[in-house]
Amino acid sequence: MSLTFLCITCYFKGGDFLRACKEAGNTVYLLTARRTEGKEWPYESIDEFFYLEDDSNTLSNFDNIIKGMAYIMRTRKIDRVVALDDFDVEKAAILREHFRIPGMGQTTARFFRDKLAMRVQARDAGIKVPAFTGLFNDVEITEYLRATQAPWVIKPRAEASAAGIKKVHSFDEAWNTIHSLGEERHMFLIEQFKPGDVYHVDALTLDKKVIFERSSQYLNTPFEVAHGGGIFRSVTVEFGTKDAKALKKVNEQVLKAFQMNYSASHTEVIKCYEDGEFYFLETASRVGGAHLAEMVDYSSGINLWKEWAFIEHAKAINADYELPEVQNLYSGIIISLARQQWPDMSPFNDPEIVWQMKEEYHVGLIVQSTNRNRVMELMDKYAEMIRHDYHASAPAQDKPTH
Repeated sequence: MSLTFLCITCYFKGGDFLRACKEAGNTVYLLTARRTEGKEWPYESIDEFFYLEDDSNTLSNFDNIIKGMAYIMRTRKIDRVVALDDFDVEKAAILREHFRIPGMGQTTARFFRDKLAMRVQARDAGIKVPAFTGLFNDVEITEYLRATQAPWVIKPRAEASAAGIKKVHSFDEAWNTIHSLGEERHMFLIEQFKPGDVYHVDALTLDKKVIFERSSQYLNTPFEVAHGGGIFRSVTVEFGTKDAKALKKVNEQVLKAFQMNYSASHTEVIKCYEDGEFYFLETASRVGGAHLAEMVDYSSGINLWKEWAFIEHAKAINADYELPEVQNLYSGIIISLARQQWPDMSPFNDPEIVWQMKEEYHVGLIVQSTNRNRVMELMDKYAEMIRHDYHASAPAQDKPTH
């Protein structure tokens, strides 16, 4: 049974999803930002492109997108809408609601997009979260700052990764930063900064049940990389350990509380140094960025983009879906900005290397092994090589650029 999928992403990503969606026999349309025109999209898998001159998530732009979709639907039937990036979750939800297309609506989408909604929903479900408050009421903010200990982080409610996050260390600094946000402060929250190890759980859910998950640990967190010019690294968590079981449990609790029906997801959790407890940080109803999907694939044999597309197709035609056999290998990823336009990768020649990044002014690779200690050894070795011969840093961005 052939259906028509409108896929939305305003960044160049999701090629494997588009290929798999087409492979399943569907008509595939792509709604993307004009700036991605000419990128190396899988053109053979995309039946038609539609471009947004303005990809912002504002009420006026949502209205424009609805009008554009209405015009398209005069001559084309759209059966499903899928957002391939965080910034497009709201667009997809609004289109589904307006045109009564099955899938995640605006209320549920908020749990996977709005960091304040996430924290409230998690807290109300009994899931540990760092102490937080919205930036609405002056008295409540003051009481919060007096009741909790510095440092705190002030975060945009609707940005992805570590974009736009500011760390503050005193009552006065917190208020100065809040005042600097002006009329936009309601779009931010403040929460207690908890030093700890940060993990991510990449998963697939079908019929409200997590059918696949793979837990990994950031060796350098997105916040550290964005704000300290660090080198991005992540590695598979040791299988069968207490931490692996705890991460699996937190992820399942979050997805249940957030009413996830079916999708890929990327959930971040911190293990606090002070008390050893796991605290939920955030989640997203999409595949993790920064090539984490490739890292998960080399660990598990599961291509998250591809299997997500097959799940969407199966749900749309009311068919069964079967997850491929899952492998249990260890993988690690390391990525850095590079001083060189096209870095010489020949010094990286260990047999465990299974993937290399091919992007200007970047150096990156993935390793795979049956031995986690070997992966860690290589991550440390490459970090030193990159730091010495390749690494470049750039100022932290208020918004992601990829």
